[in-house]
Amino acid sequence: MTASITRRTTAARSRIAAVGAIAVAGALILTGCGDQTDGAATKEKTSDAPLFSKLPKKIQDAGVIKVGTDAAYAPMEFTEGSKIVGVDPDIAEALGKQLGVKFQFTSGTFDGLITSLETGRQDVAMSSITDNKKRQEGLDDKGAKIGKGVDFVDYFSSGVSLLVKKGNPENIKSLDDLCGKTVAVQRGTTYEDTFKAQAEKCGDKKLTIEAFDTDAEAQTRVKAGGAVADLNDFPVTAYTAKTSGGGNDFEVGGQQADVGLFGIAVSKDNTQLRDALKEALDAIIKDGSYAKVLEKWNVKDSAVPSATVNAGK
Repeated sequence: MTASITRRTTAARSRIAAVGAIAVAGALILTGCGDQTDGAATKEKTSDAPLFSKLPKKIQDAGVIKVGTDAAYAPMEFTEGSKIVGVDPDIAEALGKQLGVKFQFTSGTFDGLITSLETGRQDVAMSSITDNKKRQEGLDDKGAKIGKGVDFVDYFSSGVSLLVKKGNPENIKSLDDLCGKTVAVQRGTTYEDTFKAQAEKCGDKKLTIEAFDTDAEAQTRVKAGGAVADLNDFPVTAYTAKTSGGGNDFEVGGQQADVGLFGIAVSKDNTQLRDALKEALDAIIKDGSYAKVLEKWNVKDSAVPSATVNAGK
C-alpha cells in the first residue's frame, strides 16, 4: 500500500551549448529537429525547495524518497482508507517541503524494514524505529553480526508503557508484575527485547512471550484475555487506550519508562541522504512546522530540540 505524502515542485530545463551558426545548422541537418526526439536534450530536474541540492542525484531525478513503514501503529503511522497517515507521514510531509521531493510510504512488516534498505527496495525506513547500537551495528540479540547496520536521523523521543485490559484485572503496574504470566508483543521490536530481558529476570516464575507480525494482533490477544499486557511506545499506548472501543477496551498500566529516540533509518552507504534529512529536520524544528505536527497528534512532549545522528544507546 502506497501513499504519496508530499508535493514536489520541479521544472525541467534543456541545456544546449551554442557553438556558432554553422554548427547549429549542421546539427539540424543531421538530426532533423533532433532536440524534439527522446534523449537529444539533457533534462535536469530542479526545485525551488531550499535543500533540494543536498539530495543525492538519484533521488533528485526520481523526485521521490521511498519510505518503508509498518502502518499499523496509530498515532505514529496507520491507514485511513488507502492512505497512510499519522505523526511520521506528517513529519515527512514537512521534510518534503524543505527537500523538494515526495515521501512515498509503503507498508510492510516491521521486522523487514531494515532489510528493505539493504536490498535497495526502500531509501529510508520511518516507522517509530528505536535508534540503538544493535541496529546501528547490524547485530542480533546475541551480538552476532547479521548485517551492515544502518544510520539513524533521530526525530522523536518516547518512553514505553504497558497496555492492559480495561480495568486492569491483573493489576499490572510494572514489568515485574508480569512474571508467571503471558504477554503479547510485535515481533522484531525493541519491546520484544524488553520482554525477553524481563523473562530472564523472572527466572523460574516463567514469563511467556507471544510474538505477532503486527501490534494490532498483539492488542487483540490482550483484549481477548489470552495475554495480560502488550508493550509499546507511550504515545501509541495512550492513543490505543483512548480510542479502541471508544475507550472501553484498554488502559495504560503503570508509568512511562525507558525513554529513548526514534530515528529515520538510512543505509550506511547513503550518507548524503542521511545528512540531507538531518538538515531538513533541523529546518522544520526551526520554522515551527515540526511543533505543529506534534501538537496535532497530542505528542508534543516527545519533541527533540535538534536533529541528531545515531544518538540512541
